[in-house]
Amino acid sequence: MLRYLLGRLWQSLILLFLVSMIGFAVLNLAPGGPLSQYALTPGMTQEALDRIAKQMGLDRPLPIQYLDWLRHLLQGDWGRSYRDSQPVLGIIMGHLFATLLLMGSSTVLSIAVGTWVGIKGATKRYSVFDYTATIGAMVALSIPTFWFGLVAIYLFSLKLKWLPAGNMYTIGDGSVADYAIHLIMPTVVLAFVNVAVWSRYMRTATLDVINQDFVRTAKAKGLSERRVLMKHVIGNALLPMITLAGLQLPTILGGALVTETVFTWPGMGRLFLDSLGYNDYPVVMGLLMFSAILVLVGSLIADLLVAFVDPRIRLG
Repeated sequence: MLRYLLGRLWQSLILLFLVSMIGFAVLNLAPGGPLSQYALTPGMTQEALDRIAKQMGLDRPLPIQYLDWLRHLLQGDWGRSYRDSQPVLGIIMGHLFATLLLMGSSTVLSIAVGTWVGIKGATKRYSVFDYTATIGAMVALSIPTFWFGLVAIYLFSLKLKWLPAGNMYTIGDGSVADYAIHLIMPTVVLAFVNVAVWSRYMRTATLDVINQDFVRTAKAKGLSERRVLMKHVIGNALLPMITLAGLQLPTILGGALVTETVFTWPGMGRLFLDSLGYNDYPVVMGLLMFSAILVLVGSLIADLLVAFVDPRIRLG
């Protein structure tokens, strides 16, 4: 197990290094550059821009800039924002809770609903429920997240006035109930597509287990359908779902970026778009690295859980 863990950690570190190198190069080679916001300042001269570039170290070759940035990153210094000179890590931490709250609630909802729909669709194969679930999954996968979010705001906020249209809480309130009410629509919108993915994978995994010899043997011994399902089928069908949970993290993060923008949710996704608009490269790179770390940690935990449950993987 230790050897497996060390191998996965080494792979994750190499991947993080490649992500940082590619991200840094793409950002700094993009049109405009870090000095584009300063160039818009009234009365700004080229001499002043050159002086700012020298102060920020932007006049050096790009590989030297990257190595200097990487050295500071490894020392815990993620840089300072071009916009307000605040520490990048502090800015990210200020938005982390909102993103984790939204991602966590949507993940729990999508796993719960998707697992139930997938198992029921597999046990009631070719039934009206199974066909309805299949059509619903195809529709969910075809609808853009931002469109679904706008429709939800139009129906439940503007027309029915049941739920708030955006933000994380009401100014002056901030109670748990107020947070929960504001969380409903973003959670459902973000979980919408993931429910479809989970239900399809869970249906396939359940059907695969149902057709195994040990399940037929259990039925031949006289065990009830419910007992066979609970004791033999669900546990084995959930095994590949653990891996899927890790693989879904990038999708959830990408969906959170869109959802946070639509609902003005103060998380890392909205911060990312705002920072791109301001060409605040230190914050954008910090968010890129932080998101990559979250994804890799989530995937690593999922792999370790699978290896812990199934010895064939860690011993293979």
